[in-house]
Order: sequence, then structure tokens, then C-alpha cells
Amino acid sequence: MSRLRIFAEDQTDTPRLTTSDQAQIARELAKIGVGFEQWQAAQPVQPGDAPETIMAAYRADIDRLIAERGFKTVDVVSIAPDNPQRETMRGKFLDEHYHKEDEVRFFVAGSGLFTLHVEPNVYEIKCEQGDLISVPDSTLHWFDMGPEPSFVAIRFFTEPDGWVGHFTGTDIARQFPRYEKGQAG
Repeated sequence: MSRLRIFAEDQTDTPRLTTSDQAQIARELAKIGVGFEQWQAAQPVQPGDAPETIMAAYRADIDRLIAERGFKTVDVVSIAPDNPQRETMRGKFLDEHYHKEDEVRFFVAGSGLFTLHVEPNVYEIKCEQGDLISVPDSTLHWFDMGPEPSFVAIRFFTEPDGWVGHFTGTDIARQFPRYEKGQAG
């Protein structure tokens, strides 16, 4: 189940708000300019399906976003728990960073934890199947796919080089909980 927890940036163990209500998640994230939507597949899909099959199942929503936001590239990424590079891939995104374009991800299957640092708060969003998150450019954040990553996501890009991570060098991401499958809440 999708979940939002909002922490004061100096209160890493006690969230100010915890909710799994999708409408409330969308409202709270909209306050900081983050988009959160739910999509339904037009046809059944599952991990292992070809990217073309996955994109066809969400074609209407994909085309709507491209028309609204001018994305030039859309792809599908799939990561399984047995991926030999999983630790390296996980570690690449665990430190606070930002991008020079919006980071837009739709979770076809599986889950991941986006954590946004928008002073004076930290917003932790557990995204799962059916969730689309749109993080505005220059928003400080980190992403945790967990120690056994398992997700299929559709990614949207405006510029091929816009998604380069610019790291802040802070240790704030290490102060907050890591994503572990089956974690409470």
C-alpha cells in the first residue's frame, strides 16, 4: 500500500503525519509541487513483459503526460531481486541529490521509497504498483529500492542528459530509515 510519512528534518524517528490515503497523499505532495497519481492498466501486464507490452497497457496516460509536459523519451526499467548489481544500483541513489529536470516515475509493479527534503520537512513516499510520482527539478531527494529490489517502472525524460544526479554531500539521507520490504506502516 502506498504511504506518505512527513518528518521534521531534525526528527528522524517520529513522523508528523503518516497516511496511506491516496487522495491525502496527493494533496500533501501537491503543497510542495510534487505530483502523485494512480493509473490503471488497460490490459493485464506483469514483470517480464516486453517494454512495448507494458507501455501499450498505459498508452493513454503516457500520451497525456507527453502532451502536457513535453517529454521526449519514455522507457521501461526493470530490476529483480537477483540482479547481481543490486547493491551498486541501490547505493547509487541513496545519497541526497537533485536533477536538472523533473524525475517522473510510474510503478508498473513492485515498490520503492522516494524521500524528498523540502525544508523544513522530509517527505517519505512509498510508491507501489499503480503510483506515478513527479518530483520537480532541483528538488533535493534520494531513492531507495531496498536490499532486494523488485520493480518495473516507466520513466519519462525531457533531455537525455537532464537526469544526471547532482549530489549535495550532506548526510541527511543516512539519518532517515532505509527501505526494507515488509517494513511496518
